[in-house]
Amino acid sequence: MADDSRRVRDLERPFDVTAIRRDFPILEQRVHGKPLVYLDNAATTHKPQAVLETVRRYYVEDNANVRRGVHALGERATNAYAAARETVRRFLNAPDPDEVVFVRGATEGINLVAQTYGRAHVGAGDEILLSEMEHHSNIVPWQILAGEKGARVRAIPITDAGEMRLDEYERLLNGRTRIVAVTHVSNVLGTVNPVAEIVRIAKSRGIPVLIDGAQAVAHMPVDVQALGCDFYTFSGHKIFGPTGAGVLYGRRALLEAMPVYQGGGGMIGQVTFERTTYAQLPNKFEAGTPNIAGAIGLAAALDYVTAIGLDRIASYERELLAHGTETMAQVPGLRLTGTARSKAAILSFVLGDVHPHDIGTILDRAGVAIRAGHHCCQPLMARLGVSATARASLALYNTRDEIDALVGALRDVRKVFA
Repeated sequence: MADDSRRVRDLERPFDVTAIRRDFPILEQRVHGKPLVYLDNAATTHKPQAVLETVRRYYVEDNANVRRGVHALGERATNAYAAARETVRRFLNAPDPDEVVFVRGATEGINLVAQTYGRAHVGAGDEILLSEMEHHSNIVPWQILAGEKGARVRAIPITDAGEMRLDEYERLLNGRTRIVAVTHVSNVLGTVNPVAEIVRIAKSRGIPVLIDGAQAVAHMPVDVQALGCDFYTFSGHKIFGPTGAGVLYGRRALLEAMPVYQGGGGMIGQVTFERTTYAQLPNKFEAGTPNIAGAIGLAAALDYVTAIGLDRIASYERELLAHGTETMAQVPGLRLTGTARSKAAILSFVLGDVHPHDIGTILDRAGVAIRAGHHCCQPLMARLGVSATARASLALYNTRDEIDALVGALRDVRKVFA
């Protein structure tokens, strides 16, 4: 009840986007003489001053390796690294910090699960179930595994609106399904998948589920216990943290039973030339010197969005998404791809016969940064019947005026190709 009351109070506070923008120094610049309008947040987000200062302070004051240093800097670095893990645990509402593994990003998190849990549980004739909207990072690792094991990757169909076909999902689940791996939010469509229901259906048949949360964590609260998933992974740079830092959450029983992923320092118990024993969780999966500054910076980013309130961020971004959807629909020849009922702040589109790369280039001259291409989702592009799309993706520091600038620039694109 206390948490619910706090959320209500948070939502009642005004969302001061002007103050938030002051936290991001990079947004103050001009591009080609125009104010920067950064709408490429699904690719990477910018970093608030708090994150920049945290990373700088680590390198200036505490730089040392972690885990075994007995000197003052080593102890401070080790304590900060452990505190970062606890911050992630709280952010995801994971039961235990030992279930939080630091990785380079969601891509490595998925590869880790595929090459450890997957190798141990997937065999010839088995099936791995994904969806048609997956990023390549949640397709290729499973294809590699399937090729090694003689298994099969199967795809859950989506509707023309970009929603997962849950009826087809249930039909595809069978006695050979060894794992389900799906995105929480599509990086192209913005679709917010019903992951709690997806997990419930799979778990009723004893099938584990991995959720790719790279596009979700910056836009909505995530509670891995409420979702009931077995694995959840995300990248720090998608949530205002450093690049090269990310998280894999896994249920303790599964992580303990999984073989090691990489060998090296930090992940061992005892080494002889005859045999090696391995460290306990989470060190077992963190071979070598980790990205210490990245983990600490990621924790600062999570603290930053938590202080603002993810419910407030979600509410504000819904307003931006509604404004963008309405105003972009007024551009002649523009067609949005992805019209799911539940969407995060992503607007992917085509504009008549204009190639998305041409759209992106012309918008850049107006200071508007978007993404153009297949967005590492070539199977989804094939499903949509296009080779590429243009994509504007929003974050907590974007404004209605920036969306209007995007729409104005798109009208100029139409004039160029009229």
